[in-house]
Amino acid sequence: MKVLFIHKDFPGQFKHIVRHLTKSGHQVVGIGQGCDPESQMSRFCRYTPTSMHSLAHPLAQEFDLAVQNGHTVADLCQSLKESGFTPDVVVGHTGWGETLFVKDVWPSTPLLGYFEFFYHFQDSDIDFDPEFPPSADLAPRLRTRNAINFMALETADWRLTPTHWQHQRYPETYRSRISVLHEGIDTDVVKPNPWARLYLAGGLSLGAGDTIVTFCARSLEPYRGFHTFMRALPRILQRLPRARVLIVGGDQVSCGPPPEGRLSWRERLIEELAGCIDFDRVHFLGWLPFRSYLTVLQISTVHVYLTYPFILSWSLLEALSAGCLVVGSRTAPVEEVITEGVNGYLVDFFDVESLAERVVAAIETMEQNRVRKSARMSVIERFDLSRVALPAYLDLLHRVRSQSHQA
Repeated sequence: MKVLFIHKDFPGQFKHIVRHLTKSGHQVVGIGQGCDPESQMSRFCRYTPTSMHSLAHPLAQEFDLAVQNGHTVADLCQSLKESGFTPDVVVGHTGWGETLFVKDVWPSTPLLGYFEFFYHFQDSDIDFDPEFPPSADLAPRLRTRNAINFMALETADWRLTPTHWQHQRYPETYRSRISVLHEGIDTDVVKPNPWARLYLAGGLSLGAGDTIVTFCARSLEPYRGFHTFMRALPRILQRLPRARVLIVGGDQVSCGPPPEGRLSWRERLIEELAGCIDFDRVHFLGWLPFRSYLTVLQISTVHVYLTYPFILSWSLLEALSAGCLVVGSRTAPVEEVITEGVNGYLVDFFDVESLAERVVAAIETMEQNRVRKSARMSVIERFDLSRVALPAYLDLLHRVRSQSHQA
């Protein structure tokens, strides 16, 4: 089978399926702005990022950028076609406009679109946090952003999204044509390791027997509850005098506004909590290589995962797969995965005192092993890469391909 994958940050969510198809002898080609060097495939076509057009209306700048991305990718597809390559299936992330014109190059080739998020202005991530109210122009900007969604929904032959909650965010008229399919967690790699040990600068090493509270996010920002977590630390560190806190994540902003007058939310919260936290016991680790990040999860005593009603992070599922004792926010994407008291614990996103008390109580509970085992089993049963996700993905690819041939 010949498959073309398109993703701005290649391979992105396609990492596992790309590797599997490549190792299985299929012809896999990728298109994106950047490529993971471990993605060994037949061919990769890189395109240069474009910039927002200064002459475009402010509300149309993201749409203009999406059109530019789509046009550039279509040109690459045309070059592939002229070189003799015609895929059996095209799989593409739809969020940045890259798939908009693929069908104009290969009208008969089925296009499977990966749909990550449909934007809502009310009862959503946008109006969730009263500390950061939306700007006046955000509602119309979201409408034009959803124009990309609508065009992609109409262009794709079939669609997929990773969770049921994300599925429900899309307009009802499209839901019956969107499969819920998570890309999977490699539970054979992401697993508990009682002998794991993390070595920090200055000679400090941490492992089993240490009290360690962990927090991981791609970006340390309010969307992932970083402000709530930091504000809970004074009480956590007071109640747990021997505990250390490991924080993994970058200073950039991935979602939402940047802090006013500061380079990062980390700096903003450190300044806010100066004198309230013993920062000698709080370790900001930045971005880590995957193996080091996995070690952080494996030595965690309690792992905190908070999020707005937004896209579910891989890190939550990886924490559960590693056997972490997770305290999560009682928000829609987390509630789809964690059942209170069964495979983790849930608290109100904004309740700083309850978060601190739950972290302390989780460490003191006599049922840690039961919850940890249930956490890992919940991922194995629902999200395991080799036993659940890959078979479902392969089945979907074959069904999309065969339906196209029957049409």
